[in-house]
Amino acid sequence: MGKAVDPRHIAVDLLGDVLDEHRLLSEAMPKRLSKLAPEERARSQRLTMLALRNMDRSDRMLGPHLKKRPPARVLNILRLGVAEICAGGAAHGVVNSCVEAARGHRETERMAGLVNAVLRKISQDAEKWDGLPVPRLPKWLRKPLVADYGKARVEEIEAVLAVAPPLDLTAKGDASVLAERLGGTLLPTGSVRLHDAGQVTGLPGYDTGDWWVQDASAALPAQVLAPNAGDRVLDMCAAPGGKTMQLAAIGAQVTALDISETRMKRVDENLTRIGLSAELVVGDALEYDVPQFDAVLLDAPCTATGTIRRHPDLPHAKDGSEFPGLFELQEYMIDRALGLLKPGGRLVFCTCSLLIDEGEEQIRDALGRHSNLRVDLDALRLPGVEADWIGPEGLRIMPSYRAELGGMDGFFISALRKD
Repeated sequence: MGKAVDPRHIAVDLLGDVLDEHRLLSEAMPKRLSKLAPEERARSQRLTMLALRNMDRSDRMLGPHLKKRPPARVLNILRLGVAEICAGGAAHGVVNSCVEAARGHRETERMAGLVNAVLRKISQDAEKWDGLPVPRLPKWLRKPLVADYGKARVEEIEAVLAVAPPLDLTAKGDASVLAERLGGTLLPTGSVRLHDAGQVTGLPGYDTGDWWVQDASAALPAQVLAPNAGDRVLDMCAAPGGKTMQLAAIGAQVTALDISETRMKRVDENLTRIGLSAELVVGDALEYDVPQFDAVLLDAPCTATGTIRRHPDLPHAKDGSEFPGLFELQEYMIDRALGLLKPGGRLVFCTCSLLIDEGEEQIRDALGRHSNLRVDLDALRLPGVEADWIGPEGLRIMPSYRAELGGMDGFFISALRKD
């Protein structure tokens, strides 16, 4: 029987993948976490995200105790230890585990003493943690957001991003019944929110397909589209399938399209668990040519900057250099989607992005290219959606909305009618 693997040590490896190799956790975790049992996988992931959310605070705590910047892996060990200790972890166990993480690698074993000494000092100063400034977004992302929304709004966003988010569920049936059953909160937009949910697969109703995980913001585009039973609807970039399931649950005839065969398998698995059906097509949306849909939902590939509250690795793994290519792709996909609609058909375009280039600007440009296109603002006026969230081009959701309940993913949603 092999030696047990410490989840903290895997978390250190994951921090290196993100901070030093600039890989997203979604790319790095499958291989790293395969060594762990389910409970340990969840713990390792939770510790990694804790360290990423609080990296700025950890570095501030470490500053007075380091004469010079240590090697990358040692610094990541220290960041993880500081974040866990200051979040209330048992200092003795955290320090010992971090020291072992240093000893376990040839290039860091000589610095195990440093790790031990620094983290023991940190444990004596942990009360300073709460007085530290809220971590800021990296400059490459913060600068354009300040230009778009102003410093005060960005600071509100950063305050939400610094806190681990709750878990949102979409109910297959009555959401109020599900909320009562799980002890959750029924949000004004219809999602069920759970705090400290624990292992998702262990929650009541998982095996019976009573719900699926879906952020409250991500649940709104299908509500905006609001197809009638029997409508032919294309979910143009469908994986992992939350919107496909919403549309199928309404009774629409859904075609789910995605370029990734692997991700489409997840859609199939999710549909099977929930007990819903849709036509699944693996293919390139720009080459798909089956017209005459009543409606199209296009959740376009984007920077995903609106999901940082759930994916704190993104601002550290990315630098914005690939963003212009995504903006161009979105433009092409809007035009392709419009070509698949019947006359009078409707398109819901959305991105899980905070950038105006992936939202309002895309709609302004599309209206300039298509004289027979108009924005349907009435479709955006849903229960729970505040009037000031809606602008001339669409619905803009900020992470700081409903911050007292845990915030929301950043999203842009527009409803377009083709005359």
